[in-house]
Amino acid sequence: MKLDILAIGAHPDDVELGCGATIAKHIFLKKKVGILDLTRGELGTRGTAKIRDKEASESSKILGVKLRDNLGFADGFFTNDKKHQLELIKKIRQYQPDIVLCNALYDRHPDHGRAGRLIAEACFLAGLLKISTKQDGKGQKLWRPKAVYHYIQFLPVEPDIVIDVTDFMETKIEAIKTFKSQFYNPKSKEPETVISSPQFFRNVLERASDLGRIIGVEYGEGFTASRYIGANNLFDLI
Repeated sequence: MKLDILAIGAHPDDVELGCGATIAKHIFLKKKVGILDLTRGELGTRGTAKIRDKEASESSKILGVKLRDNLGFADGFFTNDKKHQLELIKKIRQYQPDIVLCNALYDRHPDHGRAGRLIAEACFLAGLLKISTKQDGKGQKLWRPKAVYHYIQFLPVEPDIVIDVTDFMETKIEAIKTFKSQFYNPKSKEPETVISSPQFFRNVLERASDLGRIIGVEYGEGFTASRYIGANNLFDLI
């Protein structure tokens, strides 16, 4: 399936936290959006890979994405090497996204920065003629996304672009809350983590509110880019 946007995350829930409202907005705008998780989050302190699979499925229904895929890389131990790049190249060529949204290039969790660099490099390599890949025994066509944007995660980062997501924050929060094993749950007896405190949800809203304030709207989601961002005309910009 050809996608307009492919959102990629190292762990299930990365995409929801980083750009869930942006995804919901573009689906509302009739764009075809898919999510690709690199791992099943099996090293997470709370929950299990099976539980995360179920939560990711529920979240996908709320967001309305066309598909959700998982590469099954080893949580905490995948690397930015030829083997992992080729697996990712196959997915990029399979889904042919015009835009890729992915992990921050530097963050508190080492998987995030490593994933951000892996994804950005794979997006470039997917357009090289001399890299041959196959799907179902057939050679794949070359494909290079028009743009790669990195969403902001745990650490504060100065964005290159902020998207007005005012009307879609409720959907984002609903999607995040499907990951009950990971976030605040007063009934849970599992160890508390940085993201399982009740304060964390407030932090998510506060960041979106602050980014929105900067561009003159209620809520925003920020992204960084490794190259100049183009626009057809000045009226495409707020």
